[in-house]
Amino acid sequence: MITTFICFVLAMSVWSQADSTSVLSFSEYLGYVKKFHPIAKQAELTLAVGQANLMKARGAFDPKIEFNNSRKRFKDDTYYDLLNTTFKIPTWYGIELKGQYEQNEGVYLNPQNNVPEDGLYSAGISASLGQGLWINKRMADLKKAKYFREQTEADREILINQILYDASVSYFNWLKAYRETLIYQQFLNNAEIRLNGVKRRVETGDKAAIDSIEARITIRNRRLGLEQSKVALMKASLELSTFLWLNDNIPVELQSGVIPDLSIDLQIDTVLEITDKTLEDFILETHPKLKSLNLKYQGLEVDKRLKANQLLPTIDVQYNFLTETPDFSNSYNFNQYKAGIQINIPLFLRKERGELQLAKFKLQDLNFDINNTKVTIQNKVIATYRELESYTLQNKLIEDIVSDYDTMLSAEERKFSFGESSLFLVNTRERLLIESQLKAVKLQNDYLKTKAKLFNNLSRDLTNL
Repeated sequence: MITTFICFVLAMSVWSQADSTSVLSFSEYLGYVKKFHPIAKQAELTLAVGQANLMKARGAFDPKIEFNNSRKRFKDDTYYDLLNTTFKIPTWYGIELKGQYEQNEGVYLNPQNNVPEDGLYSAGISASLGQGLWINKRMADLKKAKYFREQTEADREILINQILYDASVSYFNWLKAYRETLIYQQFLNNAEIRLNGVKRRVETGDKAAIDSIEARITIRNRRLGLEQSKVALMKASLELSTFLWLNDNIPVELQSGVIPDLSIDLQIDTVLEITDKTLEDFILETHPKLKSLNLKYQGLEVDKRLKANQLLPTIDVQYNFLTETPDFSNSYNFNQYKAGIQINIPLFLRKERGELQLAKFKLQDLNFDINNTKVTIQNKVIATYRELESYTLQNKLIEDIVSDYDTMLSAEERKFSFGESSLFLVNTRERLLIESQLKAVKLQNDYLKTKAKLFNNLSRDLTNL
């Protein structure tokens, strides 16, 4: 397969702007992920699979037409010519309606196959009075198919939620790398301005030549940090590109002119649809993972009922009244019939009892899984809400710290301009400010990821994209 890379700015004209950069908003990004990503399409496919399974199970109740013609001819003699056509209608409770037409002839025809010259019509019913009356494989398959269809809907929500969560984390990492690059670029510009100022003061004799060397070292450190941040930004961009697809399964490469939305804090709750979602509003039973497991449990319950039903004896009965004309309503005669009964009673039932025990064990195993999943989901949701509360406080603290470091740097730069400080102290203040800003970016990234984690733990699909 030849991978086609298309300029994302040109492909998505909605992002086009008049300047050299285009903003890829978080909402637009997730919208394209949900619509075009292969895994998102795969999630939609699960619904079709569930519907196809249901159609397959319903096929067991389709009416059937059977035609059977058997003939033997030897040395100009027709030993027998047997014609049998049957129309069957399966019904729900192990009952089958049947209409039949027979026409048989031949020199050596078995006497039991003798019928009138124009053939013999019959209509009747067959039923299972032991195994298969209240539940049989046909009924069980249909019930399980209905549960499976509902289960695929829950599984689809889980798959869509997971790909949107992974895509969100990738976007936040891209945003973090971009913000770090801006920080290093800003302080590189400051260092270059400072170097030019130091050079002029060295030329006038106001500063020692060693100060210009220290200023150059600072610039080189800033350039080193900027290059490292550019590498991180490039890697984050490539990671983000793995989630960007167009229709017809065409992958898209994120171009350098596309930047993240720096005002994402104002829209993330709306995009992830977690606005005003408090811990008190969380309903554990509606979680898609639990819905999926509960539907699977109901399917296994059907299996257990089927296995329990197999402990009953097999009692198959049938009755068909016979007539020479197809007008059944006017030709019915109670004394003209074909009937039968078949009874099968296993003595030890070891196979059936073993299968029933296995079915019960599967239910117990899944019940343990459901109970564990309930606790796990609940604890994850509670922990995420607690994390969000902590990160809200941490972001407020780091904001104050950055502000204080910025004030101290500004004061140190004023003192340096008056000759009352050294370049070493200015660089030290600036380094501390850079570290605090990078820490603020990291905390903000952790905060955004925790928002996405809450969305993931709630396991909801986004309906407004």
